[in-house]
Amino acid sequence: MAENWVNWAERIGRDLHLELSGPGSRRAVLIRALRDAVRSGQLAPDTRLPPYRSLAADLGLARNTVADAYAELVAEGWLTARQGSGTRVARRAAPPRPVRVPKKAPAGPPRPTHNLRQGQPDAASFPRGAWLTAGRRALNAAPNDAFGPGDPRGRHELRRALADYLARSRGVRTDPERIVVCSGFAPALRLLFGGVLRGPLAVESYGLDFHRRLLAAASVRTVPVGVDEHGARTDELAAHKQVRTVLLTPAHQFPTGGPLHPERRAEVVDWARARGGLVLEDDYDGEFRYDRQPVGAVQGLDPERVVYIGSVSKSLSPAIRLGWMVLPDHLVDPVLAVKGEREAWAGVLDQLTLADFIDSGAYDRHLRRMRQRYRDRRDRLVTALAERAPHIRATGVAAGLHAVLELPPGTEQSTLKAATWQGLAVDGLAEFRHPQATTPRADGLVVGFGTPPDHAYGAALDALCRALPPG
Repeated sequence: MAENWVNWAERIGRDLHLELSGPGSRRAVLIRALRDAVRSGQLAPDTRLPPYRSLAADLGLARNTVADAYAELVAEGWLTARQGSGTRVARRAAPPRPVRVPKKAPAGPPRPTHNLRQGQPDAASFPRGAWLTAGRRALNAAPNDAFGPGDPRGRHELRRALADYLARSRGVRTDPERIVVCSGFAPALRLLFGGVLRGPLAVESYGLDFHRRLLAAASVRTVPVGVDEHGARTDELAAHKQVRTVLLTPAHQFPTGGPLHPERRAEVVDWARARGGLVLEDDYDGEFRYDRQPVGAVQGLDPERVVYIGSVSKSLSPAIRLGWMVLPDHLVDPVLAVKGEREAWAGVLDQLTLADFIDSGAYDRHLRRMRQRYRDRRDRLVTALAERAPHIRATGVAAGLHAVLELPPGTEQSTLKAATWQGLAVDGLAEFRHPQATTPRADGLVVGFGTPPDHAYGAALDALCRALPPG
């Protein structure tokens, strides 16, 4: 029986679409369509074409028409035909591209060759093997319903694993039914302010501008409260009578680096109780404390007044779009109503993999390994400053993936310019200040020590030290 087009496509794993249009005989139109397919790359070199009988049947052409077209294209060098190998696209050299003579670039700063921007983990340290092993186990064990429509709460396997992990590692008090899986901190904010919470929202006077823009797009007015070496000035909340919600980074204030003082932790919970409000706790890097045990989550003080938000963007990778909200009981249904009937963002297979990764202990092992790696990175930064710029100090606690370098007054912009000339990408502290903040901190650099690969870290520190103002 002659091989038909469908069987041929299934056997070699490719379909072929030809546009048979234009003037000329059917043979000429087919030849032109095949030439165009080869020329455009639709048919790559060495691609096997279907037997002429099958293609003729599929296109509604006479067999002789297709056979003659193949023969002509073989003669022209577009195709090759060998006994037992069928008809294939010839391995022809691509036509030479015109050579472009680049214009001479104007004199100016070099492009960054060193990256000390904040917020990024060491991508080379992603635990590929352990993640792959967890993914295989999770896929093999996954029930059939995992491949149907998603639960807007997230997979139960992950919510159960998160409830256990967060309780023992961060002091979070919850159960799986109060956890809603999302794809990160920003999507969590969108859900909360997409119809559940309303502004105004108190925020720390230093934080990510991206979050402020996201909130502004949701018509949420943000009100800054001051930040000092003890974290957010929670005593300032009482003066803002219309504010009932505050967003904090208690474990490691972003970006200035101090933890929220114990008295202020209690104070902000008391404020939320008295105001009938909420504390949104962004635990963006709570696992990474290097000089002592990580401080527990504020959520543990009052689970009904604190929304705990976390993700794997710092602990594993921002490429794995997984985060979670631990919600007060009265917010679970409203958040799910905003989210909708089906989980649209967080992939089920990644959720199942992360659940296995946590349950197997691989997540804890990865975190222990990364704590040591980032601690070594921070120690190298501090040592380099002590040796080459002793008048510059790293402020804040030994934690997270970044440190703030306190600069002499009035030198932040000139230091950033010097860093650019050194081919160094780094952030200035002023970039994170709320536009309405009334008490700016001293000039500084926010140095991310997690981003460069190991082989490039020393050169990045050299470039940083060359850019710092003299003592």
